[in-house]
Amino acid sequence: MHVFVTGGTGLIGSTVVAELLGNGHTVLALVRSDASAAAAEAAGAEPLRGALADLDVLRSGAAAADGVLHLAFGNDFSSADALAKVVAEESAAIAALGEELVGSDRPFVTVSGTPAVPGRVSTEADPAMTDGPVGGRGRAVTAALGLAARGVRSTAVRLPRTVHNQGAGGFAGVLTNIARQSGVSGYPGDGTQRWPAVHALDAAVLFRLALERAEAGTSWHAVADEGDTVRDIAAAIGRQLGLPVESVPEQTYGPLGPIFAIDQPSSGAHTRQALGWRPKQPSLLEDLANVRA
Repeated sequence: MHVFVTGGTGLIGSTVVAELLGNGHTVLALVRSDASAAAAEAAGAEPLRGALADLDVLRSGAAAADGVLHLAFGNDFSSADALAKVVAEESAAIAALGEELVGSDRPFVTVSGTPAVPGRVSTEADPAMTDGPVGGRGRAVTAALGLAARGVRSTAVRLPRTVHNQGAGGFAGVLTNIARQSGVSGYPGDGTQRWPAVHALDAAVLFRLALERAEAGTSWHAVADEGDTVRDIAAAIGRQLGLPVESVPEQTYGPLGPIFAIDQPSSGAHTRQALGWRPKQPSLLEDLANVRA
């Protein structure tokens, strides 16, 4: 399969591209810079120059492919306005890609986050989160799943709060960066809230399986660790950086503060059973041993 991938040179995307190429697929990768183009070519992918806001470029990439895997996201969490802009840009990109695929029966894999359900572990049967700082992303992915009725094999892989590799990435990576800057490995509230996690290499396998096998209109959970307490995550970071571990105000995390404070464990049991996905890489707490000061 010739696959158009957005976000193919990031922490997650680079592992997905390698997984696709290693399993007989070819990749057309959206790239924004010369450095990204060189990285894509070095990995064995064909680069397509453009940004997520270049909707005509996205349409051309989708038109040239047998399937589309959308991973790109701006990751600007500096303010509520910046985050809203990133979400709006991605929503427009998802809509453009999906419309290009209507009537083709080609696969379209999108990304959202695992939902938080008060009082219990969330599952694949729960709806995407459509409220809060990144609710627009959930609404865009829900709309993409609705394209199943219009001849698109659209599916969604829901990523947990931390997708990690060599101690970096995800919300745990945000905690690490703030700890380096502030001199305290912090956590919001009492730290008993739980975050699910997955290693990027395991997530890459699930993206490939969804592309190859998943039925239209379905959602899947890339969850290897059902939920580590944020206090334990902060303790692991503090241990590696030699910093004190303390509760800090929710406002420390800007627009992500309300999300960080929520208990949000999640299960990937159905995904493992239905798609035969088997995570094999180190857990988050094990991988945080790779954090360096």
